[in-house]
Amino acid sequence: MDIEAYRLYCLSKKGVTESIPFPKLQDVLVFKVKGKMFTATNIDTFDSFSIKCVPETIEELRAQYSALQEPSYFSKKHWSSVVVDGTISDHILFEWLDISYNLVVSKLTKKQKLELELE
Repeated sequence: MDIEAYRLYCLSKKGVTESIPFPKLQDVLVFKVKGKMFTATNIDTFDSFSIKCVPETIEELRAQYSALQEPSYFSKKHWSSVVVDGTISDHILFEWLDISYNLVVSKLTKKQKLELELE
Protein backbone atom coordinates (compact mmCIF):
# COMPACT_ATOMS: atom_id res chain seq x y z
CA MET A 1 0.00 0.00 0.00
CA ASP A 2 1.23 3.48 -0.79
CA ILE A 3 0.04 6.75 0.70
CA GLU A 4 -2.22 7.59 -2.23
CA ALA A 5 -4.06 4.25 -2.02
CA TYR A 6 -4.41 4.77 1.74
CA ARG A 7 -5.70 8.33 1.25
CA LEU A 8 -8.17 7.46 -1.51
CA TYR A 9 -9.51 4.48 0.44
CA CYS A 10 -10.11 6.59 3.53
CA LEU A 11 -11.79 9.35 1.53
CA SER A 12 -14.07 6.82 -0.21
CA LYS A 13 -15.88 6.22 3.08
CA LYS A 14 -19.04 8.15 3.98
CA GLY A 15 -18.58 11.37 5.91
CA VAL A 16 -14.78 11.32 5.90
CA THR A 17 -12.67 14.46 5.94
CA GLU A 18 -8.91 14.86 5.91
CA SER A 19 -6.90 17.52 7.66
CA ILE A 20 -3.60 18.41 9.26
CA PRO A 21 -5.04 19.48 12.63
CA PHE A 22 -1.93 19.64 14.81
CA PRO A 23 -0.07 22.97 14.44
CA LYS A 24 3.17 21.50 15.81
CA LEU A 25 2.91 18.36 13.65
CA GLN A 26 2.50 19.68 10.13
CA ASP A 27 3.37 16.28 8.65
CA VAL A 28 0.52 14.35 10.35
CA LEU A 29 -2.49 13.75 8.10
CA VAL A 30 -5.67 12.80 9.99
CA PHE A 31 -8.85 11.22 8.66
CA LYS A 32 -12.07 11.76 10.60
CA VAL A 33 -15.69 10.72 10.30
CA LYS A 34 -18.09 13.30 11.72
CA GLY A 35 -15.16 14.97 13.45
CA LYS A 36 -13.85 11.80 15.13
CA MET A 37 -10.45 10.47 14.12
CA PHE A 38 -10.17 6.90 12.81
CA THR A 39 -6.68 6.94 11.28
CA ALA A 40 -3.60 9.14 10.96
CA THR A 41 -0.21 8.98 9.25
CA ASN A 42 2.96 10.93 8.62
CA ILE A 43 2.63 12.27 5.06
CA ASP A 44 6.38 12.72 4.66
CA THR A 45 7.35 9.13 5.37
CA PHE A 46 4.16 6.98 5.35
CA ASP A 47 6.16 4.39 7.26
CA SER A 48 3.15 3.64 9.49
CA PHE A 49 -0.41 4.67 10.24
CA SER A 50 -2.57 4.54 13.35
CA ILE A 51 -5.92 2.75 13.58
CA LYS A 52 -8.54 2.10 16.24
CA CYS A 53 -8.84 -1.56 17.21
CA VAL A 54 -11.21 -3.79 19.14
CA PRO A 55 -9.75 -3.88 22.66
CA GLU A 56 -10.63 -7.55 23.15
CA THR A 57 -8.58 -8.69 20.14
CA ILE A 58 -5.78 -6.13 19.99
CA GLU A 59 -3.14 -8.15 21.89
CA GLU A 60 -3.85 -11.28 19.86
CA LEU A 61 -3.42 -9.33 16.61
CA ARG A 62 -0.17 -7.77 17.81
CA ALA A 63 1.13 -11.24 18.65
CA GLN A 64 0.16 -12.48 15.18
CA TYR A 65 1.46 -9.50 13.17
CA SER A 66 4.81 -7.97 14.10
CA ALA A 67 3.97 -4.90 12.00
CA LEU A 68 1.06 -4.13 14.34
CA GLN A 69 2.63 -2.28 17.25
CA GLU A 70 1.70 -0.24 20.27
CA PRO A 71 1.12 3.39 19.29
CA SER A 72 3.37 6.21 20.41
CA TYR A 73 0.71 8.82 21.14
CA PHE A 74 -2.62 7.01 21.52
CA SER A 75 -4.21 4.63 24.01
CA LYS A 76 -2.57 1.21 23.71
CA LYS A 77 -5.90 -0.39 24.60
CA HIS A 78 -7.78 1.15 21.67
CA TRP A 79 -5.17 2.07 19.05
CA SER A 80 -2.36 0.38 17.14
CA SER A 81 0.34 1.59 14.85
CA VAL A 82 0.61 -0.34 11.60
CA VAL A 83 4.13 -0.40 10.17
CA VAL A 84 3.97 -0.23 6.38
CA ASP A 85 6.73 -2.69 5.60
CA GLY A 86 5.07 -4.99 3.06
CA THR A 87 4.56 -7.88 5.51
CA ILE A 88 0.77 -7.39 5.66
CA SER A 89 -1.34 -7.60 2.52
CA ASP A 90 -3.24 -4.55 1.33
CA HIS A 91 -6.43 -6.57 1.73
CA ILE A 92 -5.84 -6.92 5.48
CA LEU A 93 -4.73 -3.28 5.80
CA PHE A 94 -7.98 -2.16 4.15
CA GLU A 95 -9.96 -4.47 6.49
CA TRP A 96 -8.25 -2.85 9.48
CA LEU A 97 -9.11 0.62 8.16
CA ASP A 98 -12.73 -0.57 7.83
CA ILE A 99 -12.73 -1.78 11.43
CA SER A 100 -11.27 1.50 12.65
CA TYR A 101 -13.86 3.51 10.70
CA ASN A 102 -16.72 1.29 11.90
CA LEU A 103 -15.60 1.52 15.54
CA VAL A 104 -15.75 5.31 15.33
CA VAL A 105 -19.12 5.28 13.54
CA SER A 106 -20.54 2.95 16.21
CA LYS A 107 -19.80 5.60 18.86
CA LEU A 108 -21.47 8.48 16.99
CA THR A 109 -24.74 9.92 18.24
CA LYS A 110 -28.01 8.82 16.66
CA LYS A 111 -28.22 12.19 14.95
CA GLN A 112 -24.71 11.88 13.50
CA LYS A 113 -25.42 8.34 12.28
CA LEU A 114 -28.59 9.53 10.55
CA GLU A 115 -26.68 12.40 8.92
CA LEU A 116 -24.07 9.91 7.76
CA GLU A 117 -26.71 7.67 6.19
CA LEU A 118 -28.08 10.63 4.25
CA GLU A 119 -24.70 11.60 2.77
